[in-house]
Order: sequence, then C-alpha cells, then structure tokens
Amino acid sequence: MRRCGNMGRSGSVMELSAVLLVLLHLSIHVVDEGLAVNPSCTCIRFTSTYGKERGTFSSPDYPRPYPASLDCLLYTFLAAPHEIIEIVFTDFDIYKEHLDCVRGDYLKVYWEVQGPGPPGAVNERSAWARELCGSRSDAPPALYSPGPALVLEFHSGPRQNNATGFVGTYSFIDKRLFEIDGVRLSGTDCDYQFSRSGNRPTHGRLYSPQYPSIYPNNVRCSYYFHARPKERVKVVFEEISLQKGDISCLRRADIIKVFDGRDTDAPTIAMLCNELTGYEVLSTGPALLLQFTANSASPGQGFAATFHFQPPPDSTAADSDRLLKLSFGKAFESLGPEVSATTSSCHQEFNSDGTKHGTLTSPHYPSPYPPNTHCHYEFFGRGKERVRLVFQDFYLYKSADGSLDCTNVDSMQAFINVDGRLEKVETFCGVDLPKPIMSNGPKLMLEFRGTHSSRYARGFKISYSFVENFGITSGRQLKEFPCAFVYNSTEARNGTFASPNSPGPYPRDTECTYFFHGGETEKVHLHFTNFDVEGVLPCEAVSASDYVEFSNYMTEDNLYGRYCGQMKEFHVESERNFFKVTFRSNDRLDGTGFKAIYQFLDISDEYRAPMQDEASNSVCILGNFMVLVATILPHLHHQLYH
Repeated sequence: MRRCGNMGRSGSVMELSAVLLVLLHLSIHVVDEGLAVNPSCTCIRFTSTYGKERGTFSSPDYPRPYPASLDCLLYTFLAAPHEIIEIVFTDFDIYKEHLDCVRGDYLKVYWEVQGPGPPGAVNERSAWARELCGSRSDAPPALYSPGPALVLEFHSGPRQNNATGFVGTYSFIDKRLFEIDGVRLSGTDCDYQFSRSGNRPTHGRLYSPQYPSIYPNNVRCSYYFHARPKERVKVVFEEISLQKGDISCLRRADIIKVFDGRDTDAPTIAMLCNELTGYEVLSTGPALLLQFTANSASPGQGFAATFHFQPPPDSTAADSDRLLKLSFGKAFESLGPEVSATTSSCHQEFNSDGTKHGTLTSPHYPSPYPPNTHCHYEFFGRGKERVRLVFQDFYLYKSADGSLDCTNVDSMQAFINVDGRLEKVETFCGVDLPKPIMSNGPKLMLEFRGTHSSRYARGFKISYSFVENFGITSGRQLKEFPCAFVYNSTEARNGTFASPNSPGPYPRDTECTYFFHGGETEKVHLHFTNFDVEGVLPCEAVSASDYVEFSNYMTEDNLYGRYCGQMKEFHVESERNFFKVTFRSNDRLDGTGFKAIYQFLDISDEYRAPMQDEASNSVCILGNFMVLVATILPHLHHQLYH
C-alpha cells in the first residue's frame, strides 16, 4: 500500500480520478483531497466539521451500489492533538464474501499509523486495527481512535454486487473527557490509586486503557480504592463491552475481577465479562481492588465506571431517603408523607449492617391489613451479598370472580436493578404461598398494595436474609469466585446440589460453577431430578437463553453442549475424575433452575438408576423434538423478549 498524499486542493483539481469525481458530494466536509503517490489510491481528508457538531461521509454512489474494483480509497480523519475521532455508521452494507472479511469487499480501520509522512499517513508498514464487512449488525455501534488520527480504507473486489456501502458521521471529541480521576502509580502503564484523603474528591470516574477506543491486548491494570475508616467504596459500571456473547467468565481471556479488600487475597465480589450495563458493586470495608486483564486477540471497547466513597451507614440517615429515590427511581414518587419517612411502619429499610436476617410483616399482622395500604420495603446488602426472601405466610384479599392474574387486586411486587433501571421481576397475589425470591445484586425492593382488604386478609410474613452463598447449601464455597462450590469425593461420595435460590426461581445476572473432584480411578455421575432453565436450543445469546453446560476440563468441552428449557430426569457422566458444571443466567427471564444428585463412581462401575432407560429415552425423544424446532423457536423467542 502506498502513502496517502497531502496535495492541496488547487494542485489536485486537474488530476481527479474517476472515483474521486463520484465523491464530489462530500466536498462540503473536506478540507483537502488528492491523489496518493499511487494513482489507484485516492485520499479524502477530513479535518473540520465547519462549526457543526459532526460531519458526514459515505461510500461512492451511496445509496446506490458502490462500484467494483475499488483498489484503494482512503478516508483520513485528522483531529487536534487533544482530540480523538468518533465514527458512527448510520448505514452499513458491504458485501461479505468471507467470515473474517480478509478478501473481497472490506473496510479497514487504521489508527496507529507508523512510518514517515504527515500525520494520518498510511503506508505499507501500517497495521490495521480491524476489518469490517457485512450488514449493519456486523458493524460496531461506534469507532473511536486512541489518538488524533483515524484512516478508513475501502476496497471492493472485481465482482459487482448490490451492496450499497456505508454512510456515517464523524466527530472530534476532547479526549480529556475520559481522564481517570485517580493517581497513576509510578512505573506502571495503567495502575491507579483512588484515595479518600486531603482535597481529593469523594467520587469520580475510571476507564479501561484508551477508552472509548478499544483497549490493547496483553495488559493488566489494577485500580486501588482506599476510603476512610468505616467508609465504603461503591463502583457502578455504566458500560462493559469486552466481547460479544454469553460465554462463561471462567473461559474469557478479557475479564474484570473485583476484590473486597486491598489485594487479590481478598474475597472476589464479582467477575465480569462479555457485555453489561449498570452493574453495581459495594465493598464491605474501606478498601476495594478492581483488576482488568486483557489477553484476547480481539479486544473490545472496555469499560466506563464511576466510583463513590460512601460515608458510614449511621451517618447518612438524613440522606438515606434521597439515595433510595436515586436508586429506585419513580417507584417512590407515589409515596406520600405518611409513608416516606424511614421510621414509618409501612415504609422500612433493611440494611445488612444492622442484621443479616430477620422478618417483616404487613401492617397489623396477623390481623387484617387496613384498606388502601401502600408500603415499600427496601433491602441493601454489600460485597457479594444477595437478598433472599422466604415467605412464611401469605394471604391477600382477592375477589371471588376467579381471575387468574394479579391485575387490580391486592398484590405484592418485587423489583431489582437491571441495566441501571428498576425492573419488576415478580408479582404475587391471592393465597398461594410464593416460592423464595433472590436479588441479582445487593439491592431489592418490595411494594405492597392492599387496596381492598377484608376480615380474612391477614397479609404476609416474610423471612429475609443477606446471603453470600446464593442459597446453595451443599459443597464448599470458594472465595476466589463470586459463586463457586467444590465437591470432593474424599469428603462425600454422594450428595445433592442445586441452582441458586432453589426451590425458588434463580436470580438474574448470575453465574455459578460447581467443581467435582474424584479420586484417580473415579468418575462423576450426575442425575438431574428437576430441570427448568429458561431458553431454547441451542441455548445461545441470540435467543437470550440461560444455560447449563458441562466439561471434563477447566476449559471448553465440545462433548456435551449446552442444556436449557424444561426437561425430564436425565443423567450426565464425566469421562475422568474431574467434572465442571456451569450455570449462567442473563437479565431477561428466569426459571426454577435444577436439582441434581451427584455420585463418585469407580471407573469400572456401571450406574443404573431405576427407570434409567425410560428416562434416557424421554430425554432423547425430547432432544430430537427440540432440535427440529430449534431453527424456529430462537427467532420467536427473540421477537418476544428483545
């Protein structure tokens, strides 16, 4: 490839190529344009938006199909030294001949330009950052340069097609908007310290390296937070974009780990990967460590987060109601003065600092609650704690018309934070005792509306607890992971294990791993007695499916595949003395999860449970049926829930 030239407008007018004539409609945003050293390489330079917030660019002939055999068409964007470039494609349609866009039609992205020449020059020594082709869904939502230069190279093959190309906007953004509000540690590239001392602010922002551009690979960055005694550290990840998909974080090369202390020996609060928004963590003490590791060959955009040093809980009583309104949004706007005070019997807060477990009841319980009752109950945990509610009594007024839903009747609703917003996850009414519920993080809210009541409507009694074991009572929990449990044959040859919060619905945004370690001559046999994991085959992200997967190794194992949906009893057996079971839920829907029996067997043993053949045949028939409809249900599921 030849270097893009820097000829002035007056010197290039007489030498415009046929391709450049097609692009004259771009001239309102072009400062200078000219031929490259190689006449086949045409360069269009963008250095100003002429006072507007953004400028536009497009492929030749857009919106008509672009011509074939475009050998080298360069779009060069040059910003001021303190700026970066943002590219947003409003339409994208480049013929995709190969999955990796290496041949045929493509758009290459350069932003680490090397070699001699003016700023933004591209030559044969320049390495591109990524290649783009395909449809709008294949293009990133936005491209950001790490520095003040960005070059796009458009190439089309000899075959003419109906692809219409692309149109986009470019903007020059002050990169100082993405400065980290911490002190970089000397001798490091990306380690920062955030201290609550002197005049340093109580809140601020932090980013992955080069954010909002993609982060470099082979990097590890540590962010150390040190608050004052009795204070806590709160971090909210506004956006996490590492890799697309729903692969287990244990198998991701790019990952964020959050430790509840000063170093990596502290318990792990969270392991974050893939893509997330609005995820919040809160330390149990004055120290927090966030460690970002990137080892993949395809880096993502990274993360943007805020931090806040929170005062001791007992010093924020006057500010508590304001913080709750910020946390739970419009749900509090309907509260009147009689229930908005934290001392009201109808509006209560439960903080894990005060007690880890207790009970709450409806007003006047066990006597009937008064008509027009409207109550809110807020729960606030810390660290890796989840809020778990177990219903001991539940009897609300419901009319005798036989209505099956909970609309316009006395009811209770449960809310959690999803993507930074309040979302209802459960609604209860009538007299059926609800199953336990669990939050997807340290916060949960209940709203009770008792509009009618009656002399029989005694209300409810609920046991609450702040748990770190996700409601999983078997196995030995590992502190190195947020939710991981070990089962050793030296401790128990058989036993049971279940999904989080069993027998209630499992929480959203949760990943739990179960490790089984047998002796040298043993294998692991699992018998699932109940299985209800929301999703459809093949249980992938495209259908927003939760899943359970199995592996004989710590890494991926293609022998088993993923399991989801509602299934009858079935068996899974390892091929060696180690077995790993991974459960992962997203933020959409949920099921009641699974229950299973595990048993360590000698490799020479044959396990045959009662009715095993019938159960296996049922699973086989069910599996064949689900495969037949797998090409249809994911699309239907995607339409319903996306």
